[in-house]
Amino acid sequence: MNLTGTGIWSGELRRHEDAEEVADVAAELEELGYAAIWLPGGDPATAIHALSGVLRATSSVTVASGILSVWMHDPEELAAQRAELSDSSEGRFLLGLGVSHAPLVGEDRYAKPLTKMRTYLESLDVAAPVVLPETRVLAALGPKMLELARDRALGAHPYLVTPEHTHRAREILGAERFLGPEQGVVLETDPDRARAIAREHLSVYLQLPNYTNNLRRLGFGDADIADGGSDRLVDELVAWGDEDAIRARLDAHREAGADQVVVQVLHEGDGLPRAEWRSLAAYMR
Repeated sequence: MNLTGTGIWSGELRRHEDAEEVADVAAELEELGYAAIWLPGGDPATAIHALSGVLRATSSVTVASGILSVWMHDPEELAAQRAELSDSSEGRFLLGLGVSHAPLVGEDRYAKPLTKMRTYLESLDVAAPVVLPETRVLAALGPKMLELARDRALGAHPYLVTPEHTHRAREILGAERFLGPEQGVVLETDPDRARAIAREHLSVYLQLPNYTNNLRRLGFGDADIADGGSDRLVDELVAWGDEDAIRARLDAHREAGADQVVVQVLHEGDGLPRAEWRSLAAYMR
């Protein structure tokens, strides 16, 4: 698996209903030189189907789940599915796991997410077929989950973070573990338009405690998080501007310790951002 360079994170590609176009886009992303394609989770059956389709359409790019919720996937079933995806693609599938969020899982059920993840990993350790630590990464934000990613997985895939978080995560993970932060980007130089697109994207996440707690650890206050996010918060979470500005943010993550930066292109509309993916790939070669 290629765990360096620049990856693409795409919910649109995961949800797109035209399987032929998904296959065509995945093949193009590989041809453009992206190192990995990350797809979010959701419904277990459709999530695995989407990952399988992208793997079939490509031949060298890493394909990763970013992420599958441990509350939604039986560990034995997932172990078998992971093995099938990996075997059919000559080992190009990377399993990304996360504990999701209390409002989505249920407050009572979510009482001990760290314990849930630890127990889930123990189940994967003894599943048939076994899921080895080096074949899985964790969606880790806080110090304790990052420590678990260091001790029980290949590394971490933090979502909605800043280069400062990448620096802190690298200190916890150590030099040997994988670190692949997601970075939202908007190819738009007008500040008002760029921030409007970014705020639309952030609106759901700023209601989820895991993210807001992490932002507070990074020094943001209630005023930054309220009302769609302050300009400072928006600008630090979402890189916007021309290709130079985007590349500077990706470089900041790499300088802070990222092995691979996973780019999520944000844009107006519901279509696939193929033009933006092409533009970024051509500029970053």
